[in-house]
Amino acid sequence: MKEQKIYEPDDKMFSLIGDNYNLLQALGSFGINLGFGDKTVRETCEHNGVDTHTFLTVVNFTINGIEANDDDEHISVLTLLHYLQASHAYFLDFQLPYIRRELEESLSENNSLAQLIMKFYDEYAYEIRCHMNYEQKTLFPYVEKLLDGQPASDYNVETFSKHHGAADRQLRELKILIIKYLPQDGLHNNQLTAALHDIYENEQWLSQHAMIEDHIFVPAIRRLEHLVKHGDVTRNISNMVFKGGGKNSSTLSSRERDIIIALVQGMSSKEIAAHLDISINTVITHRRNIAQKLQIHSQAGLTIYAIVNNLIDINGVKI
Repeated sequence: MKEQKIYEPDDKMFSLIGDNYNLLQALGSFGINLGFGDKTVRETCEHNGVDTHTFLTVVNFTINGIEANDDDEHISVLTLLHYLQASHAYFLDFQLPYIRRELEESLSENNSLAQLIMKFYDEYAYEIRCHMNYEQKTLFPYVEKLLDGQPASDYNVETFSKHHGAADRQLRELKILIIKYLPQDGLHNNQLTAALHDIYENEQWLSQHAMIEDHIFVPAIRRLEHLVKHGDVTRNISNMVFKGGGKNSSTLSSRERDIIIALVQGMSSKEIAAHLDISINTVITHRRNIAQKLQIHSQAGLTIYAIVNNLIDINGVKI
């Protein structure tokens, strides 16, 4: 059997996708668009504000099954969080409706067995939607609070991990029904075969998604919980959020650094404008550019960033 390649930051992104076309959807979930030319993985990730180490951890796990170390402190929780949120949006808003349309087009409306097939699919889609909605409404907000240094007394990642599993019972029954009991004419058989192929791809994607959560995301959240519990919410947490996760402070202009300092000291946009003798619109533009460069949007996140990058001291006084 051909040995799988372990991908590194200096490999060309085009080669990575050319070798493994099934990573195309993952690119979109990381916020990486096509058209990256001959850039390396590192160059492409940095251009799109994605942590290179975390991207390659997911890629090499997906392709080769190489698991991250449980104590890997270089994993960016924020990059993982954005990736999982975007993956959910892709699956719920595009993939599930797309397969349903494929099934509808390949089945006869007057066939009672076809109606049963659609019923099975709708039950499967509902179960998946409930599963992902739970993560979006409970797990992800919990992680966002941890990143802001806010522990929760009534929830932890073990609660999620114990009840986490792929919802695939209906999917298995759906495949059995289609394969065994739905003979069709040539055209409908081709349509049904295409739909069945997408269902198998869908099953594989879901399995990989669940494994990424179990083997990469959950261990990273355990480390984050430990840091928050022990009160180490400055430099260590900021490494989990910001390390390689966007352009660093050297790309910020001196004016942008002044605005960050003013923001973490509690000034409003109007107060910053008066303080720096610039217009409010200019302040708003700078704030937008800061958020885009750093991928940081919260007051707590900016404060941690400012402390770690020596823009302010722990008491909010400029060094």
